[in-house]
Amino acid sequence: MKRNRPRSASVEPEEKEKELLRAALADVQPLAPANRASLIRPKPHPVAAQRQRNDEQQVPLGGDTLSDSPAWQQGLENGEELLFRRDGLSQQHIRKLRRGHWKIQDHLDLHGLIATEARALTAAFLAHAIHNGLRCVRIVHGKGLSSPNREPVLKKKLSGWLAQRDEVLAYCQAPLTEGGGGAVLVLLRGSSRE
Repeated sequence: MKRNRPRSASVEPEEKEKELLRAALADVQPLAPANRASLIRPKPHPVAAQRQRNDEQQVPLGGDTLSDSPAWQQGLENGEELLFRRDGLSQQHIRKLRRGHWKIQDHLDLHGLIATEARALTAAFLAHAIHNGLRCVRIVHGKGLSSPNREPVLKKKLSGWLAQRDEVLAYCQAPLTEGGGGAVLVLLRGSSRE
């Protein structure tokens, strides 16, 4: 059990300690300033290391740069037609794409793949097509008849993946002779040589 000390008793020893400390430090002299120069070193210039790197080193050909969750919502419902065109591109490009104005130069079949495999293959396929200067390709995603609830899972995801790529100018559902609701025709940006 603690006993309450009178206030005067606790203050008195603190004052005595302070007086003793002052007396002990009375003859202390401050040290002379050190004979050193303080150097201010210039900061190094920033190096734009990312710009110095080669694009192929950072994202290898076919690198998976597509996201499953784009910042926008595609709003595709079951059975809805895939359709996309970049701003500034006329509706006539979609009409020409549907009517076969551009010859299909290559195709990719995603049947039976899970979404992660399909995304990687789609990214690699697009990189290959762009690298080789292809203008029109077909991607078969299937109708989703063997998917849970018979919903076209890859169709919805493919729509977002394609819209993320700047090289994709437009895409639309393929005509019946080219796969119909289970495939999409993709119009790619032409090279600067054309």
